[in-house]
Amino acid sequence: MSTMLQHNDSQSTAIIGMGKTGQAVAHYLIDQGVDCQAFDESHTASTELNIDLHLGALDANILKQFARLIVSPGVNWHHPALEAVRLADVPVYGDLELFGQAYQGDTIAITGTNGKTTTVTLISTMLDVLPGGIEAGGNIGRPMLELIDDIEPERVVLELSSFQIERASPIRPKWAALLNVQPDHADMHHDMAAYSAAKLRLFSKQGDGDKAMLPADAEWDDLAHDLQQRRVFVRRFGVGSPADLDAGVQLHHDGSWSVFWHHYDNKHNINADDLPLRGIHQHLNLAVAAQAAADYGLTASVITQSLTSFRGLPHRLQSLGVVAGREWFNDSPATNPDAAIAALKSFHQVIWICGGLRKGLDVSVLKDAIAHHVEYMLIIGTDVKPFTALAELAGVSYKFVKTIQQAVKQASQIQSGLPVLLSPAAASQDQFNNYAQRGDAFMAAVTALESEAET
Repeated sequence: MSTMLQHNDSQSTAIIGMGKTGQAVAHYLIDQGVDCQAFDESHTASTELNIDLHLGALDANILKQFARLIVSPGVNWHHPALEAVRLADVPVYGDLELFGQAYQGDTIAITGTNGKTTTVTLISTMLDVLPGGIEAGGNIGRPMLELIDDIEPERVVLELSSFQIERASPIRPKWAALLNVQPDHADMHHDMAAYSAAKLRLFSKQGDGDKAMLPADAEWDDLAHDLQQRRVFVRRFGVGSPADLDAGVQLHHDGSWSVFWHHYDNKHNINADDLPLRGIHQHLNLAVAAQAAADYGLTASVITQSLTSFRGLPHRLQSLGVVAGREWFNDSPATNPDAAIAALKSFHQVIWICGGLRKGLDVSVLKDAIAHHVEYMLIIGTDVKPFTALAELAGVSYKFVKTIQQAVKQASQIQSGLPVLLSPAAASQDQFNNYAQRGDAFMAAVTALESEAET
């Protein structure tokens, strides 16, 4: 229900944002007997919980009356009203704060710009065979507070965004991995340094006996050294040799590669041709998940079986099969240039569908990948000029087609018959609610194309 705030609520908790996370926070606090009220700037927000819901612009003077604010990940942390509340010394944080205070089991935490969901899903799948199993949540699937609603699980694996990590006191994960830090969310962080710092808070409370997995790049050497000084067991992963890295992808002289990990001093590997997933960037995620499973005692045979049967997640470089004489790939979650570069490098040549809401990111970094891997660009969305300039910079032919449906139709008529890749390098909110809706629209357009061919 919606109500006007009539009185001083200095002993109450204000929940900001009533999406999936906000609803979970409210449910958790109500179960704990905590008095709380909800706020959402969307006039269409609703809740079935017995809680006061205030709709419309956030008012700092009202919010200052509360004992604390719990802010959902989708609400801008630097909203003027929230900044004013913090200046008034009212505690402001997110649901990870509550989770960290309540949960006593093993936490496995995964962060990074790209690849989190694939890695978390595979870790959850593999570790579910352990006594006591595992629950997965956070930025994927179930909100983390739902994981401890009834019976506290023995272990959890959390996908954590920079927004979730920065909005809480640091937790202490038993096993934590940083997959990558690439330009993204420029609209929600002051700069790349702030974005990176939010990610690295994940490791700030780790200590003796914990494990941390970091990319092999030199920029993370100082963090690795600091963690080792705290007696954290540090693992490194990347593209390289099993003699130098704990896990990763090894390139061979014949152009093939394999995925490897270690169980103590024993190396294990799988040829990339035996893996359903495509692309080195996805295989690095598999390597991280395999190392997590090995560190929790799973045998090489169980890990191998899991990796060779894992077909990936919807929308993530997902093959839609052969339609109109060419294969179609849905990589809608590629909302930034680095994710699109990784996808493009998984192919020799493609017809590339790109564009959307750029979020201030520099797409010119895609130039080399496009010049080497793209025959033709089909540009969708409202932020067109940066992508047309990119095509001209890379010397690749292009056409602005505006919508997913038009892009699919145009791609089907290109004579080369090359694979068609939707990997937008941009967010979806100019035309869709989220990347999943964009991916669904792409799949529907391809399906419609197949139906037309059959009639």
